[in-house]
Amino acid sequence: MQGISPVPGYVVMQPTTLCNLDCTYCYLPFRSRQDRMSPAVAAAVADSVNPWAAADDRFSVVWHAGEPLAAGRAALASLMAPFAGVEHHIQTNATLIDDAWCDFFATHAVRVSISVDGPERLNGQRVNKAGQPTYRTILRGIEALRRHAVPFSALCVVSDPRPGLASELYEYFLDLGCDVLGINIEEQEGVNARPNAFADDAVRAFWSELVAAWRRDPRIHVREIEWTLRYAGAVLSNRADGILPGTLDPIPTIAADGRVFLLSPELAGFTDPRYGDFSSGNVLTTPLSTILSAAATSAPWIAEYLQGVESCRQTCPYFGFCGGAHAANRYFEHGRFDGTETNHCRNSKIRLLEGVLDHAGSS
Repeated sequence: MQGISPVPGYVVMQPTTLCNLDCTYCYLPFRSRQDRMSPAVAAAVADSVNPWAAADDRFSVVWHAGEPLAAGRAALASLMAPFAGVEHHIQTNATLIDDAWCDFFATHAVRVSISVDGPERLNGQRVNKAGQPTYRTILRGIEALRRHAVPFSALCVVSDPRPGLASELYEYFLDLGCDVLGINIEEQEGVNARPNAFADDAVRAFWSELVAAWRRDPRIHVREIEWTLRYAGAVLSNRADGILPGTLDPIPTIAADGRVFLLSPELAGFTDPRYGDFSSGNVLTTPLSTILSAAATSAPWIAEYLQGVESCRQTCPYFGFCGGAHAANRYFEHGRFDGTETNHCRNSKIRLLEGVLDHAGSS
């Protein structure tokens, strides 16, 4: 059975639960609450992270799981202060970005990723607490980044994958000026219970069209395409067995109160009679390195999840590409962790690989 690495590739930090938006597809349960991370939590995490960063050329601390900028510049600076030798990343909705925030990003060498779903007409689900559209506010933040020459990535949620959409999206992000693009087909998880069983042919055609658009003008990196092409290259070179890591990345998410959630940030904030609150400990009482060294037994649900990964390995021909369905997708789609294929697998792994191969076969 595949184990869990005691050293993560990155950590996710939740500086505040608050988000100033109320996107209809959001998974976060407490985004209207303002629970703030204390400097003591950040310092406790840094005690484990700094030695990992010293041994790694590129270790990331990702500020996410709410709107990080809602914590304020002074608070965020105090939370970043204990970390040494890391890359700081922020996932933001961009609505709060102004000249002062751009100065902050430059001063603290922060890598910025903004959430935007393409042209204005495709951002109808990104609304504020009053249900009003936020696209123009998002664009104002992006314009500040461009004015200050702050590089940024973009993350786009697609709620209706279909032919014709991918080319439009790619052209939009080319013009926007991002250097990396990630595409998330909407997931059924957290408080977002909307079904995501999209038509296979439509999803496959969406990915195939995105590859075609990217090949015509590959000025930006597209996360999903590049991962798929690396896998295809490994298969053609008979190296496919080595593309997945030997152990799972624990992806520790540190909640505002110091609790640690492993393998899927989307589990934070939820409880279940069978599994408890899904947490694996709290950095205020146990070092993060100690929690990760016992990750497989740190929470009741993890053993069940590892069994599910093994079931995927034994039954799914796409396992070498996917590595097994994500924990949160299993739970929120199946109600448990040892199920195998999920709609997320089909939309963002299986149909992705098929769409890339469809394009390759037709070109």
